[in-house]
Amino acid sequence: MELRQLRYFVAIAEHGAFSKAADKVFVAQSALSHQLAQLEDELGVQLLLRTRRGVELTEPGRVFLAHAISILRQTEDARSSVRSALGEPSGKVVFGIPHSVSNALALPLLQAVRQRLPKVELELTEELTGNLIPQLRTGVLNLAVLFDDGHLDEFTTLALLSERLSLIGSTQSPALRVAKSITLKKALALPLILPADPHGVRPTIEAAARKRAYPPPHVVADISSISILRTTLLAGMGHTLLPVMPLRADLDAGTLKAIPVVLPTLQRVVSLCASKHIPISTAATAVAQLTHQLVHDLCKEGAWVDASPIEGNTTGFTIAGRTAKT
Repeated sequence: MELRQLRYFVAIAEHGAFSKAADKVFVAQSALSHQLAQLEDELGVQLLLRTRRGVELTEPGRVFLAHAISILRQTEDARSSVRSALGEPSGKVVFGIPHSVSNALALPLLQAVRQRLPKVELELTEELTGNLIPQLRTGVLNLAVLFDDGHLDEFTTLALLSERLSLIGSTQSPALRVAKSITLKKALALPLILPADPHGVRPTIEAAARKRAYPPPHVVADISSISILRTTLLAGMGHTLLPVMPLRADLDAGTLKAIPVVLPTLQRVVSLCASKHIPISTAATAVAQLTHQLVHDLCKEGAWVDASPIEGNTTGFTIAGRTAKT
């Protein structure tokens, strides 16, 4: 198996056609087909199907694609780390962010990387947390922000902040019109619109209900998209339990209202994660360090509302021979 075969296979999968892939990798289409055939012979499976619409991945092809992307990315990370070992960090870093964190972190992180790490190419991908985990596990992502629900042992983690959850809904909701806060038990009994299990805050909410022997949340709709969730809340179809940042614009405009959940307070821990088994590049190390400091600053400045930085983290988020500064 050769790296060029992996590059060719990924190009075909991404472009859905041999002709477009051949142009992308600058080889003849016949050479592309020959290398793919050799790769399939070595693996003993068919990776691609030719159809009238182009090329489609087989099930083994979908499995192999994640590994091929990971291998190629690690190869490039190794090159970048060696080149920048004695100088400024450089190279590409693929960073996964959940939908409910993107509004708070994405733009400030892009701006900070551009300003402080000019030779680093940051690629942000916004996904459901349940989708980020397998991508981080296989190396498709270098870093990802995940919610620590006690099941992140397979990753190296650095706790960034603790974020309070609120009950959010239409300003016309009777439960929100006058109250300044609401107990968890009462909130769980309201018609709720929550991310589908196991995404986002859903595990945190259900664990809190089980711990106190409360009935499970009264979920009227499973919606994992922030934009769709927003429209359903504005339409008065129910409430949600979330931090305020994903819906801050509507809350500031007065079209939605939020009140804190109490007895107990609901919180989620936001952590920065990396694979324990895949070496991480110098560039990713620098981005991890920058992210930790940036989140701390956003919390202290009040830009990340209802969030508190987790201080004194000395657990040792060690990557590429360095430890993220705390």
